[in-house]
Amino acid sequence: MKKILMLALSLCALAGLAPAGVTVATALAADAGRFDYGLRPERIAENTWVVVGRREDFTTENGGNIVNTAFVATGAGVVVIDTGSSKRYGEQLLAAIASVTDEPVAMVLNTHFHPDHFLGNQAFPADRLFALPATIRGIAADGNAFAENLYRMSGDWMRGTEVVVPPNPLAPGPLRVGRHDFEVLALGGHTEADLALYDRTTGVLFASDLVFNERAPTTPHAHLGNWLSALDRLEATGAALVVPGHGPVSRDGGAIAQTRAYLGWLERTLNDAAERGLDMTEVLALPVPASIRRIALAEAEYRRSVVHLYPAAEQRALARAGQR
Repeated sequence: MKKILMLALSLCALAGLAPAGVTVATALAADAGRFDYGLRPERIAENTWVVVGRREDFTTENGGNIVNTAFVATGAGVVVIDTGSSKRYGEQLLAAIASVTDEPVAMVLNTHFHPDHFLGNQAFPADRLFALPATIRGIAADGNAFAENLYRMSGDWMRGTEVVVPPNPLAPGPLRVGRHDFEVLALGGHTEADLALYDRTTGVLFASDLVFNERAPTTPHAHLGNWLSALDRLEATGAALVVPGHGPVSRDGGAIAQTRAYLGWLERTLNDAAERGLDMTEVLALPVPASIRRIALAEAEYRRSVVHLYPAAEQRALARAGQR
């Protein structure tokens, strides 16, 4: 794209059409400024930073900057947790990392196969990319479709973005990198495979999209029962700080409790509606309690979740009725 822009401006200049004061450099700078995510690393613990995204849907204004990414400077290289929603995001995340540490990138973890968590992979060395085996399969199978959908929702922020599948499968269990002792947790519920990373050295839990904070959870590939069980596992770590996949860092465990309360309400609502024989239109019209509505995007995500999850709730209700 830069070469095309440079050629176009050069041709304009030769034809006497270039506006006064416009140069290739200023045009490129303007293009870069237009697509600046404004990533600002926030130090939350020793050697540990988080970049917090907006509590919004994908738009052409935010460019997909709705996800939390994080990194830990271990003394033997940086461990990066998720790479964001585009090639541009990944490049700017790499620059943000370089602004606070001189350590090279040692490992990049893709926590699951939703696009806002892996489409920045291009900016990082491919041989440093790791994910759970099911996540690798999911990115390989659906990554291009996800990228195409984000192009439609985020526009030119996605320019040049291509899917890079992590080549390295990651197993659950202890993981020592430099001075930090991590625990890799292979869970599920938000998707088939959700990686959470607990840093025993600092007490920070990178919970990925198993935890949302002040932003309603998304459910296109969710299994609510498994998700609620995964939250129990996360809570059992006793983490001092929880970094959710979306929303502010939680310093009192409240994000796990909030996610559990939302998912529990959603599960009860859908199961009760199915038992009562409501059709989907009636379920979509059910009121969302005020305690849930205060969470960002709660009403919109509820409607999406009805579409995602209610058919299965109906099938379970029918099966139970057949057994009676």
